[in-house]
Amino acid sequence: MSYEQQKNQAAAYGTDRVIDAGLQAHMRSVYNTMGLGLGVTALVAFFVANVEALRSIVLGPAYIVFALAPLGFLLFGFTPGKIARWPAAKIRTMFFVFAAVMGLSMAAIFAVFPAVSIFRVFLITAATFAAASLYGYTAKKDLTSMGSFLIMGLIGIFIASLVNMFFASGAVQFVISVIGVIVFTGLAAWETQRLKEAYAYMSGQAEANAKLAVMGALNLYLNFINLFQSLMHLMGGRE
Repeated sequence: MSYEQQKNQAAAYGTDRVIDAGLQAHMRSVYNTMGLGLGVTALVAFFVANVEALRSIVLGPAYIVFALAPLGFLLFGFTPGKIARWPAAKIRTMFFVFAAVMGLSMAAIFAVFPAVSIFRVFLITAATFAAASLYGYTAKKDLTSMGSFLIMGLIGIFIASLVNMFFASGAVQFVISVIGVIVFTGLAAWETQRLKEAYAYMSGQAEANAKLAVMGALNLYLNFINLFQSLMHLMGGRE
C-alpha cells in the first residue's frame, strides 16, 4: 500500500471515529430525553391518582377529554410546519408538556392496578424495549420493509381500539393487546435504526440533529408507553 493510500485510509478511519462518537452522543441525547419524558409522565400520573381533588376531576365524568388529550396534542401540537419553524429547544419543551398531558390520561392506571403490578410490568416493558432498541441499533439488516408493515399494524390497532371504546369487549381488547406488544416492540427496533441512519445522513447539521433527537425521543417514548399499556392489559392484576 502506497503512502497516499495509507493517508486516505487513515483519514477515512478518523472520519468514521468522529461519526461514531457523534452518533453515540446523539443516541444518548435521544434516550435521556425519552427517559425524562417517562419520568414526567409517571410523576404526573401518580400525583393525580393520589390527590383526591385532582383525581375526582381527571378521573370523573370528563375523563374521556383527558384520555384523548394526548392524541389531540400530537395531531395539532407537533405538526410538520411547527416542527420546521420551532427551534430544537422549543420542541423539547413541548415534548415535556406532552409528557405531562400523557400523565393525566394515564392516572387511571394507578386507580385500577396495584402499584406492585405497575412496577413489575414497567420492568418487563423496559427490558423488552431495551432489547428491541439494541437490536435496531446493531442490526445489519435493513428494517424498512418491516417498518411499513408495522405502521399498517399500528393503524389497525388504532381503529380497533376506537371501535372497542364503544363495545368494551374483553376478548377484543386481549387481541389488540397481544398485537400491540408485537407491533410496538418491532417499532422500537425500526425507529432506532431509522434514527441511526438519519443522523449519518444529516451529520454536521447541529440544529437539524438536535430536532431529530427530540422527535426521535418522542417516537420512542410513544412506543414505550403503548408497549407498557399493552402489557398492562395482558399482565396487570386489577385491584
